[in-house]
Amino acid sequence: MSAQSVYITRTGSFLPNAPVPNDEMEAVLGQVGARPSRSRKIILRSNQIKTRYYAIDPATGKHNYTNAQLCAEAVRAAIAGDLDPADITCLAAGTSIADQLMPGHAAMVHGELGNPPCEIVSTAGVCVSGVTALKYAWLSVAAGVHRTAVAAASDAASYTMKAENFEPELEHRVQALEANPEIAFEKDFLRWMLSDGAGAFVLQDQKPEGSRALKVHWIDVLSYADEMSACMYAGARKESDGRLTGWQAVNRTEAAADSFMAVKQDVKQLNEHIMPYTAEKTLPKLREKYGIRPEDVDYFLPHYSSHYFRERLDVCMKNADFAIDQSCWFTNLPDKGNTGAASIYIMVDELFRSGRLNVGEKLLCYIPESGRFSVAYMLLEVV
Repeated sequence: MSAQSVYITRTGSFLPNAPVPNDEMEAVLGQVGARPSRSRKIILRSNQIKTRYYAIDPATGKHNYTNAQLCAEAVRAAIAGDLDPADITCLAAGTSIADQLMPGHAAMVHGELGNPPCEIVSTAGVCVSGVTALKYAWLSVAAGVHRTAVAAASDAASYTMKAENFEPELEHRVQALEANPEIAFEKDFLRWMLSDGAGAFVLQDQKPEGSRALKVHWIDVLSYADEMSACMYAGARKESDGRLTGWQAVNRTEAAADSFMAVKQDVKQLNEHIMPYTAEKTLPKLREKYGIRPEDVDYFLPHYSSHYFRERLDVCMKNADFAIDQSCWFTNLPDKGNTGAASIYIMVDELFRSGRLNVGEKLLCYIPESGRFSVAYMLLEVV
């Protein structure tokens, strides 16, 4: 049985509240300890993010959207118009950290939307979780199981980045931190990197009449967890031998004292391996598998967490004999921030709605994940 062609017919995104400029970040998230973070300006200079979004009411300092609500708003933006919610028979939703351990993220998004009963699936992980949700929806339509599916992704990183989450660790380690009063750099680093947001795509087996769509040629996801230890994690502590000790293996006092629930990243491991693994090692595999060539690509959409990685990615692509001129690259990192699992949705939505795309142009999307080193690529064509 041949696979059915699948089209992204509608896109949507949602970014909560007003954009937060660099000099207001610490006021919104809260200050950890007696002094402002000394690493904030260094990190912001490197990542070149100018504004980002938080699901936090600036007047009250309280969260005014859950992760599921962010995702539901993006779905509403995507289906706005003449699409009957009853036509959606499949909803796949991914996120890095859901609002709860259970039920799954997609169940909570479905509940927020209130559309009629449908198949749901929740995908977990970090940034690639948004793409695995998309791949599930794409394959479901391609197989003829569903005619209309919605894929969505969201992240509300600000919940884990608020200062109050780090106070127990600060108090526990007050003597050790006396000379360096910030929290450990691998935790402070991410406070100035991440943003809240959501995106959604409608996938259908027919091209819409009189409007453009994006044909999905392929989606490829690859994990290198057999070679690499965890690099970005939450709900755990990384031990000296690279193993993770999960939050359930320690008592609550120990978990609080070591900020187990904070998002952490092994910065040294990230810098050394993320680009060689996700670009230099992977692009030759994709060229062999799909016959993709750099000259086939009109727009390259890279999800990188910091401008710091842009030139390093360019070098690794050249090393893989897959150079794409940077004039063809599209990113909205400076003004939207790093929205994790939702980032590629928000990028595609902005470009798709920009009026810049022409029929026949192809978009190559690159989504690396430092969780335990995974990567996703997908090829879309304007039709």
